[in-house]
Amino acid sequence: MGQKVHPHGFRLGYIYDWESKWFAEKDYKLRLHQDLDLRRYVLNELPDASIARVEIDRNANLVTVTIHTAKPGIVIGRGGAKVEDLRNALEKFTGGRVRVNIQEIRTPELDAYLVARSVADQLERRVAFRRAIKQSVQRTMQRGAQGCRVAIAGRLGGSEMSRREDETQGRVPRHTLRADIDYGLAEAHTTFGRIGVKVWIYKGEIIPERGPIRVEEEIPEPVAPVAPAPKVEEGGPAHTAISMEQQAAVREEGAT
Repeated sequence: MGQKVHPHGFRLGYIYDWESKWFAEKDYKLRLHQDLDLRRYVLNELPDASIARVEIDRNANLVTVTIHTAKPGIVIGRGGAKVEDLRNALEKFTGGRVRVNIQEIRTPELDAYLVARSVADQLERRVAFRRAIKQSVQRTMQRGAQGCRVAIAGRLGGSEMSRREDETQGRVPRHTLRADIDYGLAEAHTTFGRIGVKVWIYKGEIIPERGPIRVEEEIPEPVAPVAPAPKVEEGGPAHTAISMEQQAAVREEGAT
């Protein structure tokens, strides 16, 4: 009991896909640290662009970087100057060709990292923490989420003792594998220490794709056998079949 697991990693390969897609046999460590440095550089260079995540796809001689952001105009810049400078800087990291794709997030209230970052920014501006988390949860639920939970921990309000506070609305089934739960973690750097912000957003259920379902052949229902029609002798009168009760009644009448 009490063991925590990352909601995204818990569902990898089931309903979620990896954020880095490549295969390496020898230089795995080099590529892994390259990915970490690349993501860190993008987030540090564009702190005001509301970047939620960075996906990396490596091919033989091309690295495709997809930036998911709520403010694509800041990433692109005037006439695409910023994105071109970013691409040149990323090519120095990888030592090869880099393609930069920008994906817009249309509803940032349903992205857990952006919600956590918003709460952290409010805490840095000394907004009351209870009002900050309550308003964030309400905005997320108004956007159509089925559940939202925000938890903060640290020296809340500048108190000497650190503590935890949370706000929950709706339902957040964290142990259900098919539940589409977005998770985000951000930190608020205040004058009295760091305050951690965690956000869980439940968007519904995703039915994982299955293989071909075998359809069993329908077995026809058994049909009751039909009694054969009585035979009629050629040239003679037609004899009809009578039941056993009728034959018994005929014999009783003859006996009387």
